[in-house]
Parts: sequence; C-alpha cells; structure tokens
Amino acid sequence: MCSPSSMSEGDAVSATTRRTQRASSPLPSADELQRELDRVPRSVLAHVIDVHCHPTDSDAEMTHRVVRDLPIRICAMATRRSDQELVAGLARAHPDKVVPSFGRSSSALTLLAGYHPWFYHWISLTPALSKEHHYRSLFLPSSPSKPELVSAFERLLPYLPEPITLSDVLSDVRSHLVAFPRAMLGEVGIDRACRIPYARPSDPPYAGVSREGSSDEGHGEGDPPRELSPFTIPLEHQLAILEAQLALAVELGRNVSLHSVKCQQATGELLDRMKARHGPAWCRISVDLHSCGLSAQTWQQISKRHPNVFLSLSTAINARSPAHKALIAACAPDRILVESDLHDVRRAAPYTWHMLRAIAAVKGWHVEDTWEDNEDGTAAAAALPETRWGVVRRLEENWRLFERGGHIERLKQRLRRDRAIEEWEATAEGD
Repeated sequence: MCSPSSMSEGDAVSATTRRTQRASSPLPSADELQRELDRVPRSVLAHVIDVHCHPTDSDAEMTHRVVRDLPIRICAMATRRSDQELVAGLARAHPDKVVPSFGRSSSALTLLAGYHPWFYHWISLTPALSKEHHYRSLFLPSSPSKPELVSAFERLLPYLPEPITLSDVLSDVRSHLVAFPRAMLGEVGIDRACRIPYARPSDPPYAGVSREGSSDEGHGEGDPPRELSPFTIPLEHQLAILEAQLALAVELGRNVSLHSVKCQQATGELLDRMKARHGPAWCRISVDLHSCGLSAQTWQQISKRHPNVFLSLSTAINARSPAHKALIAACAPDRILVESDLHDVRRAAPYTWHMLRAIAAVKGWHVEDTWEDNEDGTAAAAALPETRWGVVRRLEENWRLFERGGHIERLKQRLRRDRAIEEWEATAEGD
C-alpha cells in the first residue's frame, strides 16, 4: 500500500527515507512509463493483471472515469472500515474491470475486503473498558512507563478513534465476502515498521488527487510529512487480528493478499502455523505476498513449504532496491505475479507494465507485441509449448492458477518427489 509521492495514513517511511530511496534507485517518471505503455497494443494489455492496487483511496469521480477505459485488469484492495463499501461500489459499477479484494473473480476488476495492519490499533480483541484503556494497553503496557512515552501517549490519544471490536470487524468482512462470492481477502498482514501519526483518521478519499492533467499526485512533494509518534502496534496484537481474518478466508475459501514489512521470520512462522492449524483447507486457498520484500533465500524456503503461496512485485516499492532482481530470479516461473500498489488508477497500467518488463528481463522471457485469440475466445498462444510463452501469457496463467487455488495436489506431487529423492539417496549411500 503506497503512493509514489505521498505518505499514506500510518506510513512508517519518512519523507527523508523516501527521498534517499529515490536518489539511490532512480526510476523512470510517470510520463515516461505512460509513453512506454502507449506503444503496447490494447489486445496485449487486456491480458495484464495488476494484482494489488488502491483505487478507492483517490477521488471517486476520477477513479470511475478512468476505470471505464482501463486497458488492464485490476484487483482493488480494502484496508479499513470506511473503504469496504467504496471497494464494493467500484466492483458493482465495473464488474468487467475490477476484482474486489475482498474477492476472487474472472472479471477485470477484482474486489478485496479486509483490514490493513496500519489500522489494527483501532481494533480491540474484546470489548474495551474505555478508549484510553484500550490504547494504553497497546502503547504503554508496562508500568511505570518512561515520562517521554507518557507525554507522547497523552498527545496522541485525542487523535485516535474509538476502538471497534474484532467481532465487528469479522462481521463486516464476512458480509462483504458473502455479498461478492468471488472476492478475495485483503489487504491484511503484519508490519513492524509502521509508526502511528499524530493525526486524526482521514475521510475518503485518503489520497488527494490534483487537477486532471497535472503530474502531481497525493499530497504533493512540497507538503510537509505528518509527524509520527514513537508508537508501533505490538506484533502479538497484529497477529491476533490477522489470524482471525485468515481463518475467515479459509472458512469461505477465499484467496488472500498479504502485507509483510520487516517481518520475514514472523511471516514464515505465520504461514507454518496456518498450515498446521487449518490442514488441507489452507492449501485450497492461495496467498499472495504483495510487493514482496523477502530475501531470495527466505522466499525459497517459504515456497518449498507452501505450494499455495505466490509473490507479486511492484515498481513503486520493489524497484527501489536491486534486491528485487535476485527475488525474481529465485522465484519459480509459476509463482510470480505483478502489481502497481498505487492509489491513483491512472498510474496502475504503466507501473504494472514496467514491472512486467523487469520480470521478463530477469527471466529471459520475451514480451509479446501482438495477441491473437481463437474463435472460442481462448488465446492462440495456449496451443504453444510453455517454453515459447511470453511474459504476459505466463503471468496471466499464474493469475489463473492463483485464482483456482486447490494446491493440495501440487503439495502431494512435491511430497512424492521428495520421497523419491530420499529413496534414491538412501540407495546410493548403500551402494
């Protein structure tokens, strides 16, 4: 969840850090990316899926206008109580363009429902005795606390909303997932970097959108960053809320878009715990580690244990570091997806295409410049052997695999292969 030029609510990255990242990893401008996209036939772009973006964070009129003529398909994330219905409304208005997350769909827009970890401090696991008691238990759990922390807490408390209960959150998410039978859960996750800002929760749209035709986005480069408090959300609290949402996804058979920042070990342990707790039902759903920041080594370890876990990469987040190329190289060809992770839907297609081309360059896959469909609507490329697929075809097939879920057979195949290797090794040692 990010903006290329603004600090979203709860964002832990300071403006100084963002400027340093830009300086160390220069990226093409939005205009340059758009000019590159304009050279791509729409017949090719129609098969590109941005698996993670936040279009309802921006001005609703602009978003609906752009989505109507969007050349690619998008998965629209929900993050908090006030945007669940906004995402649902976008999906209802554009069923051929938006996949809602909360949800899974063959339509062009995928809808997702869920609560983002930046806002988990608003959620109480049980009915709170009072607003102050709830937030004090999260941010000042030990007594006596340092005077500077007490002072920061007293300053922060007036900005914080009344907490909502986890049971209400789950009821809200469930209602949207049930209303959209093909929707996904997302964006949910864990984040050790996020610090709570001294600011009241914003009303939608969360990201300001400038006049049409302006290159400025979000709050603008000249706007001062909001001041951040010293408080982060305890990981144990985050995990309790996340695991409850994941249990709902397993129950309803919904795929998941998962946020993970500064939590490599915790993410691996979480996935192991979900697999042990839910058994085969866990492998029936797919999980996408969006804008994946794992090391190549950690990803390889996770992917071996979890055949239902995919990763997706974005220019806005991952391209800032050269480490994303090692991650692309380490990822199996059928487990990688692409995204924009942007709130401005005008930028979704060019940023997604830019990362798609980066994946193609690392993997050595060609980029299609034409697309032909058979009379029944299937891609003519489907008849080609997989070794001749281009990057668009490969990533579209990966999305279909992600959508279908049901990874139990893939797990069985992996176990059979591992047993065969063990038996061969044992025989070789005996000889």
